[in-house]
Amino acid sequence: MRGSARAPSRPEVRLSEARDTIGCVTDVTLSSKNPTAVKAEALVVATAQTSDGVAVVSDQLPTDLLTQLETLAPQLGVTGARDEVRKIPAGDKLAADVLVLTGLGERAEDGTFAAETLRRAAGAATRELVGLKSAAIALPASDDAEITAVTEGALLGAYTFNRYRTAGKDAANGTKDAKSNGKDAAKNGKDPVAAIEILTPLHKNAKAKLAAERAEILAAAVHATRDLVNTAPNELYPATFADAAKAAAKDVKHVKVTVLDDKQLASGGYGGLTAVGQGSSRGPRLVKVAYAPAKPDAKVALVGKGITFDSGGISIKPAAGMEAMKSDMAGAAAVLSTVIAAAKLNLPVAVTGYLCLAENMPGGNAQRPADVITIYGGKTVEVLNTDAEGRIVMADGLVSAVEDGHDVVLDIATLTGAQMVALGNRTSAVMGTDEVRDEVKAAADASGELFWPMPLPEELKANIKSKVADVANSGPRWGGMLNAGLFLQTFVGDHPWAHLDIAGPAFNEGGAHGYTSGGGTGVGVRTLLGFVEGRAAAK
Repeated sequence: MRGSARAPSRPEVRLSEARDTIGCVTDVTLSSKNPTAVKAEALVVATAQTSDGVAVVSDQLPTDLLTQLETLAPQLGVTGARDEVRKIPAGDKLAADVLVLTGLGERAEDGTFAAETLRRAAGAATRELVGLKSAAIALPASDDAEITAVTEGALLGAYTFNRYRTAGKDAANGTKDAKSNGKDAAKNGKDPVAAIEILTPLHKNAKAKLAAERAEILAAAVHATRDLVNTAPNELYPATFADAAKAAAKDVKHVKVTVLDDKQLASGGYGGLTAVGQGSSRGPRLVKVAYAPAKPDAKVALVGKGITFDSGGISIKPAAGMEAMKSDMAGAAAVLSTVIAAAKLNLPVAVTGYLCLAENMPGGNAQRPADVITIYGGKTVEVLNTDAEGRIVMADGLVSAVEDGHDVVLDIATLTGAQMVALGNRTSAVMGTDEVRDEVKAAADASGELFWPMPLPEELKANIKSKVADVANSGPRWGGMLNAGLFLQTFVGDHPWAHLDIAGPAFNEGGAHGYTSGGGTGVGVRTLLGFVEGRAAAK
């Protein structure tokens, strides 16, 4: 938060008093305790790869214990590699019950570890601590950057989504059905570690406490995004997503939520949202979430794609893998959480989120290929493929955002499969106005998120020309991600703008890694918030 906090006289301080809106279930404390004396269920210590084996990264553990651990490392299966986590009995030299060794990989040339390395190691460890009440983390945390990285990683890794599981809940009651579901089901029903102590000599430092508090609010925003993405589409549809936005903003200072329902969208000329949503029995919504502090340094608009389920419409998708299309609203979820986090941090930047919400279904009233629709503001679009619907709803939001007079507009969307073809499922794309695109890339780099800048070639504009309308919503396969970016650019003109395509990284269908859970990842929140903070710092 802005300003400084008065350091208390006690040796540790509880962080973040504002968990009511986007709260983490894990409690965080900065502490100066010696790792050997911490009475926690688990003590997390780092290991590193060296030229001759494994090193335990600690200057506070007893020398004989360090020697013993490093000698036994091969037998324990410990290599010090990144994302590696090993749990062993703590022994009589430590007050903790279990010693958790989390890998950092090799040191940099200057002998340190990068912030993202610390973030991943802390998160990989806390992912393995589900069901525990307490853990202490003794990773390098001797400056603000290290404290921020360790706290972020620990909290990002401390995430589970158990809303629909009955096994873990029933197991607590000892029911026969729960026991028969097996060990993995019971484990998956457990909550993340309840309390974490970050061990650092800077536990009383005001800047360190504020850095850790920001990390807590940020992680809570990522968790909120993950929760929305992981929610089943029969529960999360445009109207209930709008309700979730209202709930998130309740009692948050300077935040106002405005909702346009399907009738208001139709009468107001929002042809993109209306067309995409008309095939569903559950109508579309445009939700504006506006954080408006007094005398802001800048005004930023964030536009998020919120297709709560994407069947493809009449251009229906293959059945295999369609269940992942509940994640097609990840951009809108990231926008909502970013606006709330900016308000929680009391940033001096006005941030307005535009959540473009619709369900793309092949109903009897669904839009058809060859339909021509009119986007808010007057431009016409020929629909060649109803599965290229995200850009259509985003067009309404982009025009509205530009019309409202923001300094810069960012949009974020699970927009194209071509993004995954180009960059895989862990690296997102960013394109747009050169200066804004580079600013987003810098914010992503600082946050630890992977984004790669992409061009918007002039010659590809011919790919989205329409024979009957101003623009077509689909083009040839080649350059598909760039074609979609050029389509969106049509609706912002020369306004400062960037487009973030997070199609692959938004939903992890593989195994968890580092601080990244399976399912919804919350990608984009850290980059968007970092961008907003950068606009404040630039003043």
